[in-house]
Amino acid sequence: MPTTSEQLRPWLDRVLANHETWAAEFGPYSRHESLALKDSEVSAALDELADRLRDNYPFFHPRYAGQMLKPPHPVAIAGYAAAMLINPNNHALDGGPATAKMEREVVRQLAEMFGYGEHLGHLTSSGTIANLEALYVAREIHPRLGIAYSVDSHYTHSRMCKLIGVEGHAVPVDGAGKMDLDALESLLRSGKVGTVVVTAGTTGLGVVDPVHEVVALRERHDFRIHVDAAYGGFFSLIAGTEGIDPAPWQAIRRCDSIVVDPHKHGLQPYGCGAVLFADPAVGRFYVHDSPYTYFTSDELHLGEISLECSRPGAAAAALWLTLKLLPLKADGLGAVLAAGRRAAVRWHELIDQSDRLVPYQRPELDIVTYFPAESTLSAIDAASERMMREGMSDRDDPVFLSTLRAGAAAFGQRGIAAVADVDGARVLRSVLMKPESEDYLGRLHERVVALAG
Repeated sequence: MPTTSEQLRPWLDRVLANHETWAAEFGPYSRHESLALKDSEVSAALDELADRLRDNYPFFHPRYAGQMLKPPHPVAIAGYAAAMLINPNNHALDGGPATAKMEREVVRQLAEMFGYGEHLGHLTSSGTIANLEALYVAREIHPRLGIAYSVDSHYTHSRMCKLIGVEGHAVPVDGAGKMDLDALESLLRSGKVGTVVVTAGTTGLGVVDPVHEVVALRERHDFRIHVDAAYGGFFSLIAGTEGIDPAPWQAIRRCDSIVVDPHKHGLQPYGCGAVLFADPAVGRFYVHDSPYTYFTSDELHLGEISLECSRPGAAAAALWLTLKLLPLKADGLGAVLAAGRRAAVRWHELIDQSDRLVPYQRPELDIVTYFPAESTLSAIDAASERMMREGMSDRDDPVFLSTLRAGAAAFGQRGIAAVADVDGARVLRSVLMKPESEDYLGRLHERVVALAG
């Protein structure tokens, strides 16, 4: 396999050549002298920039097994650069005619991936903004009712509830980190909840809430369902394979709204999120006017169905190009996720066989959680922190991990026989979202075991 640079150089050359051909059609003009820069000064500044950028972790390398971070696919970079040279704005159709069409195309593909037919949706700058829009619509539909989400859902939901002025209800989870359905139904009986947020891949453990069972609760209670699939959404491509239960994923098509982040498993640069609604009529909650914006077309402008105004058309171009080459199929983009999933399951098995490491929870997607073999929670916490710190600071053979804090009760729910001398402990957490992790796993495991020793 060629390196990223080897792939990208000829693609960027083609991008520049194509752009020059297009720009030449409009005739020559003189660039203003105020924009002129000296090559020597630019070179020096670029070298300084490169030096400053060294203060980063190697997100591209499988020895980085910490957070949900990795570079975009080189083809996404090429697609972004091609559009960025023009810098279209996908707020209004005249701001980005071509990329607005691309955005509609990729949003339709995302909707189809989840089983939506008719829909309304658009790209956003992040999953946070996408979830804000979904909860905003939830508030408009049920203005006097609250929003429920699990205690293990992303913290954005409690924050957004405060922002939009609705009551948020944190629902307990079971011993696997999934929303407790008995607790949810008890809350629904109170009549206080209009929308339930289910998570398709929690950012802590990678747990998928029982979406299908929450959908079934609508037979007895009247409420809307929003799916936060920001992290896990693309796993719908391989649901039913790789040991992934298809039932929750198949039920997503029966939910009212969905959020997914292409800048996570979709191989895109930040920021590229997306929000989808099953009912296009929710567009009425976005209605607004601008005397100088929406005049070039009677067709719906993307800015008329978005809370954000200016948005980069380059994000749509990058995703469009990526999905053209790695389509939303099990043997397309799905193959990228399948490799990470296999690596996670295999690492869990290796950890389970180790005398120095203990699994915290079996991975459902591609997040692995584990801790050093210690007898007390305080010792587990101290050893986990030490392993993370020593791994990152090793200049010769670094490994980059992250931690997750778990309460004493959570350890007990998982049958972990550690003395609860404190109220909780940090465990180690690794997101294997790079497919290269599959081939690197033996080395990664060996290095982490050595840190535990």
